[in-house]
Amino acid sequence: MNRVLVIGSPGAGKSTLAHTLAGRTGLPLFHMDKLHWLPGWIERDRNEARGMVEAVLAQDRWIIDGNYGSTLPLRIKRADTVVWLDYPTWLCLARVFKRWWQYRGSARPDMTEGCPENLNLEFLLYVLSFRAAWYARNAAALADFSGNVMRLSNPAQADRWLAGVPSVPRAGVVHD
Repeated sequence: MNRVLVIGSPGAGKSTLAHTLAGRTGLPLFHMDKLHWLPGWIERDRNEARGMVEAVLAQDRWIIDGNYGSTLPLRIKRADTVVWLDYPTWLCLARVFKRWWQYRGSARPDMTEGCPENLNLEFLLYVLSFRAAWYARNAAALADFSGNVMRLSNPAQADRWLAGVPSVPRAGVVHD
């Protein structure tokens, strides 16, 4: 497991899982939100963003969290593992509200500085329709994928999977 893609609905916990996985494996972590957004919620030029994604993909080892359909096929092609957080819509929506409350008015750690957490009707509707809209897209994108797909349907499954991922020893750190 050297090139890991983490996908799923907003609020599923992609960034949280990716951060934990990076800590266990020592793989460098890249957030699609940081590659996509400039401060003030301004979308980065599409070609510039694609170039940044391609530079990450050229590396031998990485974790990338996020969906962003325009580069999903490129990322899947380079990944050796895809973690698909296929959680119920109600859970993702509840977590979106929790995240908004926790970070309201400030940027969360996996987001570009200057992009404060906000909540609006358009985003809530996106979360509500995400599974229906992206399920077929993800399944089709993964149809010819020859790597490992970890399709997790709830946080307990994700926790069990993460617990089974071996920790990479670091200098000066003792692991049990």
